[in-house]
Amino acid sequence: MSEEEGIHEGLDLSDLEGETWRATFREAGKQFGFHENLGDEHEAVFVEEGRRLIVSFEVDSRMDDPATDYRPRSWVMGEEAGWSTLTLLSRGETWFRDPAVYRLMDRLTDDGFFDDFEEVLFYGAGSGGYAAATFSVAAPGARVLALRPQATLSADTAGWDGRYRAHRMRDFEGRYGYAPDMLDAADAAYVLYDPHQEEDAMHAALFRRVNVMRLRCPHMGLALDRNLHGMGILTSLMRRAMAGDLTALSFARAFRARRKFPPYLRGFLAEVQDTGRVRQAIRVARHGLETTGRPLFRKRLGQLQDQAKAQTAAE
Repeated sequence: MSEEEGIHEGLDLSDLEGETWRATFREAGKQFGFHENLGDEHEAVFVEEGRRLIVSFEVDSRMDDPATDYRPRSWVMGEEAGWSTLTLLSRGETWFRDPAVYRLMDRLTDDGFFDDFEEVLFYGAGSGGYAAATFSVAAPGARVLALRPQATLSADTAGWDGRYRAHRMRDFEGRYGYAPDMLDAADAAYVLYDPHQEEDAMHAALFRRVNVMRLRCPHMGLALDRNLHGMGILTSLMRRAMAGDLTALSFARAFRARRKFPPYLRGFLAEVQDTGRVRQAIRVARHGLETTGRPLFRKRLGQLQDQAKAQTAAE
């Protein structure tokens, strides 16, 4: 690591895989902050660098997906923005419902850990989004960026969400429980979700607070985190969320990148086709072909043009 490099930048994880990056990641915590095992299912790594802190909640297995670049999102921001990072990893989908995690958050609050930073951002996606929202209460005045978070998995409140029945055995009624309530002390929270994912949209509707901005991300699907990263806008959204100046307008401007993003265009094209709007579907397919060059759009365009000709002949 050169003198000019920051800590995160000097310890590049992007080319490392599996246990190699995990070992390097943990060692960074031991050298520049702390590393703690939190029971059998969780661990925490803190690397101190800048006056801003990002606290991210990550599912360890997702780090094995090449699309994630093998790096926690917090680490990426440590590299790019020079932020300090506190990363909590779960071994599987746990929603971080573990007394060992609660004790860490209690201790950090009691020790004034979060008070040492000018700004604090809690971040996560899915189960990590739930955790980011609920544990933000440990740092009053923090900001939160939660992607498709669940509000709770309690059957009494979210019994309509059948996707995670096997995880309802975890306690969502106790401490750090109902995520929307835990946001009351946050300076601002941003909840991003795909309105076409019914259960995600229903969870998002529960985050109805004056300090919460809900931002729709149509056709981004369940891989919202990965897709925003693929569009090249996730880090800019995180910067704005940290600063507290992410607005509906700034988000809309950033989200325009979807117009050249193949997964979005595929989803939009499918929706238009399903509603029988052939001419509009032709425009979408042509745009997809012109902007991405993907064979899929060429094939769909030809099929739609043939369909339009057949409809015209039948009239």
